[in-house]
Amino acid sequence: MACPRGACPEEGQSDGALDRQRLLAVLREQVRAVEAPGTGRGVVPLGVPAVDAHLPAAGPGEGGAHGLPRAALHEVAAAGDLDAGAATAFTALLAARLAEQVRGPILWMTRAPDLYAPGLDAQGVGPGRLVVVHAACEVDLLWAMEEALRCPRVGAVVGEAGGLDLTASRRLHLAAETGGVPGLLLRLNAGKGGAMKGLKGAGRGSGRGSTQASAAVTRWQVGTAPIQEARAGDWGTTASAFTGPAWRVELLRCRGGRPGAWTLYEREGVRLEAAGQAAAPAPETPPPASAVVPFTSTQLTSTLRAVG
Repeated sequence: MACPRGACPEEGQSDGALDRQRLLAVLREQVRAVEAPGTGRGVVPLGVPAVDAHLPAAGPGEGGAHGLPRAALHEVAAAGDLDAGAATAFTALLAARLAEQVRGPILWMTRAPDLYAPGLDAQGVGPGRLVVVHAACEVDLLWAMEEALRCPRVGAVVGEAGGLDLTASRRLHLAAETGGVPGLLLRLNAGKGGAMKGLKGAGRGSGRGSTQASAAVTRWQVGTAPIQEARAGDWGTTASAFTGPAWRVELLRCRGGRPGAWTLYEREGVRLEAAGQAAAPAPETPPPASAVVPFTSTQLTSTLRAVG
């Protein structure tokens, strides 16, 4: 059996030194696996060429496409006080994209009962595959998220977490690597110890000013953007053709890629489009019948988060 890299015995070495070398070799291989986003699990293009060009490339033999690594942790933060809805919508869109080729449910873990189901449905996370998990505290939420990420039958896992340290984010990333399941951290109020209060007050301290270390492969900041009239020749039509929300999206950090900033729109019949770029068609993934979770009026509260 071949020795691990750098762990083959050399003449004159003691058993203790050999054991330490073997242990260091194993740890180095584990670190390399963590630092190579999506190794062996492929990437999923967002569908917007301008954005995809900034994302990591697929591994050898996977077509050379650029996109979001599936078996990895990603992070989305609201840019400001009134951007919780925009960040939630963008997170739902990423989850839908990452779970396109998987028949399992999308688990959404939150401490606030303010998710707006029709808004999530508009981003591709319909009730046919959405499972909402309400946690009493952030410790429970992170534990449930880590356990779900280790289950390969899950399409994607979203967790609304605030005060997450580097160790906790590493645990989540390793769980995503182990299960091959994409994880998305949604930070709506990172500066308030993780309390999720919906639209009012959400997002304070969670944007560019947050320097908290994270093991996430990509870190996004999302805010709302005004819809303005297109210049002649830009899109060939006016901005009134856009029927969905407009977002200002910044890719603050991307392991294996490069940062960038874009204004993104949704157009009727089209999932996502960047100003001045060709649009990509929306995915058509029928929900699995086995994952249907009906929504009833008792599950929705009177105060709901605006998603869009």
